[in-house]
Amino acid sequence: MITVFGEGRGFRVVWLLEEMGLPYRLRDVDLLAGVENDAEFLAINPAGFIPAIRDGDVTMVESIAIMEYLLARHGPSALAPNAQDPTFPAYQQFLHLGEAGLSASVYFVSGARNIAPESERDNWSARQAMRVFTSRLGLVTRRLEHAPYMAGEAFTAADISVGYALEMARKNIGFALGDAEQAYLARLRERGGYRRALAVCEATRTWWTS
Repeated sequence: MITVFGEGRGFRVVWLLEEMGLPYRLRDVDLLAGVENDAEFLAINPAGFIPAIRDGDVTMVESIAIMEYLLARHGPSALAPNAQDPTFPAYQQFLHLGEAGLSASVYFVSGARNIAPESERDNWSARQAMRVFTSRLGLVTRRLEHAPYMAGEAFTAADISVGYALEMARKNIGFALGDAEQAYLARLRERGGYRRALAVCEATRTWWTS
């Protein structure tokens, strides 16, 4: 059975597993308590960040890499168009944009606003990260003008990637999403896989719905 270590971006992995109908278990990782006290997790990821997975003798970190691994190893799946499909370029672009352009930027803005000392909360790097986020979000907005999902007419793993990033922006930095993004999130939240993942990920559910 696949073990998912940690929530946070691990929500993406759990959501994908629910959509694919694969058996798994979620193993909590308490970053606030200090991963130096969690020998089992550090054996999986000595770098000490989440998420990570163990699938038989395979261990992996990084949420998007994990998603691509699961889709390739346990697919094929309609959640990942094949390379010859006309929707593949958009799928690939937004699968990675959801982390590299969106979530990563929100992470640094969130840290500056919520954790940094008061004098450092509006620093140059935080403002730069916010500019990166808003510019990349523009690509999502323009995509939604032409299609209901990132790859086109059908839901794919790219929507898990981007959808998580938008939820993160909404809650972690209080970003006001536009009408198109809000309608998009509403469509994603109606999915059974999303609802089941949120039911499993207690910490994520508590944070997003508080």
